[in-house]
Amino acid sequence: MRRDQTTLSELARLGFSGLSGVRALLDELDTTVAVDRELLLPLFGRAADPDQALTSLVRLGRSHPVQVSELLTSAGRTKTLVRILGASSGLADFLHRHPDELLRLPDRPRRLPTREELVDSLLDSVGAVDGFAEHTEEDGWLRLRVRYRRWLARIAAHDLRTDDPVAAFDDVALALSDAAAAAFEASIAVARTQITQPGNGPMVFSEDEVRATRFAVIGMGKAGAGELNYVSDVDVIFVAAGNESAGLSNPRAIDVATRLAMLSMRGLGQAGIEPELWEVDPNLRPEGKQGALVRTLDSHLAYYERWAKSWEFQALLKARPFAGDLELGGEYVDAVAPLVWSSASRENFVDSVQRMRERVTENIPADEVHYQLKLGPGGLRDIEFTVQLLQLVHGAVDEQVRQRSTLGALEALSANSYIGREEANAFAADYRLLRVLEHRLQLGSLRRTHLMPQDKDELRVLARASTLAPNADALVTLWESTKHEVRSLHERLFYRPLLAAVAALPEEEVALSPAQAEARLAAIGFRDPKGALSHIAALTTGVSRRATIQRHLLPVMLRWLADGADPDYGLIAFRRLSESLGGTHWFLRTLRDSSGVAERLTRVLSGSRFIGELLDHIPEAAAWLADDSDLHSRSLSAIEDEMRAILARHDTDAAAAQAIRRVRRREILRLALGGVLDVIELPELSRGLTDITTATIRGLLRLIRRTEGLGENDLEFAVIGMGRYGGAELGFGSDADVMYVYRSTALDKEQTHKAANRIVSELNRLSEDHRLPLDLDVDLRPEGKNGPVTRSLDSYRAYYSRWSLAWEAQALLRAQGVAGDSALIADFEELADAIRYPAEISEAAVREVKRIKARVENERLPQGADPSRHVKLGRGSLSDVEWFVQLLQLENGAGIPGLRTPSTLGALQVAVENNLVSADNAELLRAAWIFASRLRSAMTLWLNKTTDVLPSDRMQLDGIARVLAYPSGSAARLEEDYLAVTRRSRRVFEKQFYGTP
Repeated sequence: MRRDQTTLSELARLGFSGLSGVRALLDELDTTVAVDRELLLPLFGRAADPDQALTSLVRLGRSHPVQVSELLTSAGRTKTLVRILGASSGLADFLHRHPDELLRLPDRPRRLPTREELVDSLLDSVGAVDGFAEHTEEDGWLRLRVRYRRWLARIAAHDLRTDDPVAAFDDVALALSDAAAAAFEASIAVARTQITQPGNGPMVFSEDEVRATRFAVIGMGKAGAGELNYVSDVDVIFVAAGNESAGLSNPRAIDVATRLAMLSMRGLGQAGIEPELWEVDPNLRPEGKQGALVRTLDSHLAYYERWAKSWEFQALLKARPFAGDLELGGEYVDAVAPLVWSSASRENFVDSVQRMRERVTENIPADEVHYQLKLGPGGLRDIEFTVQLLQLVHGAVDEQVRQRSTLGALEALSANSYIGREEANAFAADYRLLRVLEHRLQLGSLRRTHLMPQDKDELRVLARASTLAPNADALVTLWESTKHEVRSLHERLFYRPLLAAVAALPEEEVALSPAQAEARLAAIGFRDPKGALSHIAALTTGVSRRATIQRHLLPVMLRWLADGADPDYGLIAFRRLSESLGGTHWFLRTLRDSSGVAERLTRVLSGSRFIGELLDHIPEAAAWLADDSDLHSRSLSAIEDEMRAILARHDTDAAAAQAIRRVRRREILRLALGGVLDVIELPELSRGLTDITTATIRGLLRLIRRTEGLGENDLEFAVIGMGRYGGAELGFGSDADVMYVYRSTALDKEQTHKAANRIVSELNRLSEDHRLPLDLDVDLRPEGKNGPVTRSLDSYRAYYSRWSLAWEAQALLRAQGVAGDSALIADFEELADAIRYPAEISEAAVREVKRIKARVENERLPQGADPSRHVKLGRGSLSDVEWFVQLLQLENGAGIPGLRTPSTLGALQVAVENNLVSADNAELLRAAWIFASRLRSAMTLWLNKTTDVLPSDRMQLDGIARVLAYPSGSAARLEEDYLAVTRRSRRVFEKQFYGTP
């Protein structure tokens, strides 16, 4: 074609808009490079923006005529170049900066690169060998960024030259995600080398330390889902671990990994000679921006188990091993998965997800709402939130919908009939269309954007780039109709995601509409019938044998749950338990074939959050409900035998301590089940709780004393139980009051003291359990909180002989050795006997005891607490009975051997037998003490937290009453009974203790 034969109309048909300048640009191109205009010009007809494509080509020809001329000899590469230049000024700038990349453009991009190809290529770009890069700092980052953009250009070429970009979207998004993961791998390799070289930061690490550091990058969001855009924020979480076999501790590994994380992010996202690739966003980590950048797996789990909000589990839905130590990444994903898939059972979970989506919309600037492809109504977030909510609800019981990608999840939800095929197909088509628009917008200047253009020319370019519509007006029409369809589907599924599943109720039930089902659940006692419907649907949906059994069980179990104090929580807890055990051969069969077990299960789940939360961690304990013998306390010797077996099996302290803590949780759960089901009474419960505490302390003490310098040949050491623990009177939520005593053997005094303190420190560390705390309280030691935590036996003897106060002698009344060296325990108890059972007690000492008691009543009650409702320190409650009995022991213990017992009720009975108190008065005191002890445990079982104040809330009182085997609606009766029994006890106490008439 001759230059003067190219008419303006022909240029317009090709899509050029700046017609007056096109001929001049073509003429200039002819003068700088060898070009066949007749072959070249038609190619602009398929460019998104022909004017931009031509301008960029001329610019390249001016600066790099040799490379451009060589490229234009290839028809395939020329077509690729024109498509890229017309769609992306960002890639045009890249090619201008690096002209050698022109000749690396594909002739015909027939396939996309695999992850393996991308990783190998990007590691090669930085000269990586065995995880360390040859090229570091600016040179390494430059090489990495250039190589990454080479691949980005190849991916874009494939995308732009495909006949159907919507159909190609899935593969393109996955390739972009793989390229980002490969870039991270290369950036980590550069960072590994950098941190071993002086001058690259405040800390320098040895190569051995770096090699021993397990460092994993967890992809989140679109990175985790394999759905990245051309320029997405890459959301990540970092996890690290030390290699114990290589001698690297976790704290040191965290230091190494933190530096690796910082540098690898810098290499990808910090401005440089070659522009940054994209922003790495680590703010989905625990505690967000305020949290540690890198944590161990255990630290992550501790946070998620205790503190995480519902949205964090929603985010974890897409977590996958992305880069670094993929094995560690897999361990992370496997560990958090149970938390993710149980998160939908959280209270108000659905409401919280719905409200979160609404907040996203509310926070969009008003002038952007209509143009937001991602966040606005009818945008991508509507689809993603809907799919994620459906996944989290149904995925709790159906692993098939546990997909990371939005499109994969949609397909699974449809295949398993959670949503209709038409709805799923429409959502998938709309999602791909919106994502293609988003891709083309971001590809333009290689910057992150989600706003549809408002300018007519920009809309025309977008229409051509996406090939979704012939012109700007048609694209706007298509986009508006897509938004409308997405919003309609979102509102239909997102706000009522599980109501259709109510149809899965048993065939013998009358079919109910969603509104009728909600009304029925509300009528029988559920406070959140919508939430209950979601859990019922999750339990009964599907054609599996498990779902079939659940459909038959649930109508009956719902009635039993409704008879409990908190049916909503009971149903949630049952769902969690079913998710844990529904696949076992015995669980559902037992519930189906033994109504007693099912009824018991509903009773404990609707009556005790303490039990519900523990069953989450020990679901197999549900099997105990079939046999009363499994609900009685195990003997101390049996538990100790198990502890010894644990110590024999485990070489490491951490593993052994974890196993010991699991035994403690299990046995406390056993006692809780037995207590709520009235299988065991208070004496057995108190003894059982005391025994498991003692066995735990003994097991941990044996574990600690395996350490060199802490053994029996080095020093004698003992734990003395005090307070309710020493008296074997523990309840649920009770602290374990203790004192520590030691005696030198092979070590000198200073070494022995240090060794004893080290034992105590390790005992506190290894006993720490966030789920079920074991509080070893040492406040009853000499000098109280101001005294040393450990003392030698000689130090105790010197202190008590010289400084002992009345309250310390009183505290020793319930002192009893519980763990450690028996000879030392015997010697300590002999010393204690001389203090707590004096031959005679002065009137001044008696007055001091009474003065302290009055002071406790006035000063130790929480501010504003009603003295009549405090079950520990209140009038006529535990404190009154115990102080009365203890004064009798101080006054008469020397002459009456039977009073020399740490047991409150045991000493009270001896006092009756020796005419120190009348049987009638003793019975009033005993009744109050037992009632208050049972009530204190019941409050812990109901609330799953320790409290000493009887609540005033009617619902809470009723729940506590149900734990104590009162009938439904007994809040007032419980309150009246407690106030009455403590009033009678207080009258006896005031007369017998203070001498009040």
